[in-house]
Amino acid sequence: MQPGNETTAEKSTDEEEPLPPFSVQMAQQLGGVRGLIESSIPITLFIVVNFLGDHFKWWSLRTSLIVAVGAALSMGVYRLARKEPTRHALNGVFGIAIGAYIAWKSGDAKDVYLPGMLITVGYVLGMLVSVAIGRPLVGWLWSVTLDGGATRWYDNVRLRRAFVWLTVVWAVVYALKLGVQVMLYRDSSADSDDLLGIARLALGWPPYALLAALTVWQARRILRDEPAEEPAA
Repeated sequence: MQPGNETTAEKSTDEEEPLPPFSVQMAQQLGGVRGLIESSIPITLFIVVNFLGDHFKWWSLRTSLIVAVGAALSMGVYRLARKEPTRHALNGVFGIAIGAYIAWKSGDAKDVYLPGMLITVGYVLGMLVSVAIGRPLVGWLWSVTLDGGATRWYDNVRLRRAFVWLTVVWAVVYALKLGVQVMLYRDSSADSDDLLGIARLALGWPPYALLAALTVWQARRILRDEPAEEPAA
């Protein structure tokens, strides 16, 4: 066999390597169970501590904010000390810190959720704009996080079309989440801050996990059929 043919064969073998298992791709997308837990600990602590302080008059809003920010910082420092990835911990630090500052200045516990709501607005607009210009955001994110930055999602017509409707689904779900949170944020009843906190948890990573699972499953299904279609092309 000529050297050129060997090189071609090696490239062909590399290109035909199977995708990682579904569970591995989901772990990469969601940051694993640990990533999900770490990203939700600070806001969960705030909701619980603020509920106790508010209803039993044990402490002020400031104490609840300090506990939440302290937890986020502690997780970030722990990861840094162990030289582990800090993406989820840092997300928690910045998210809760900005919300805590706004809530501390206003004196309203509901304001701690305001940054997350504004970020959700950005997500929805970004996804809709990406669909309008023919570059669905979910496809790009899938490529970066699970496909090593490859561009085959855009070169493959079926895959690109799938990511278009998947991006629309993501945008609709995020818009619905935002609508519920805005409704509770504008509610002036005494328990509205507690209800907003519960909604923040319920509408946080569970819908995200389901959307990620749907995205990975659809992409894998299309890529599984791809080798059979390549000879004809």
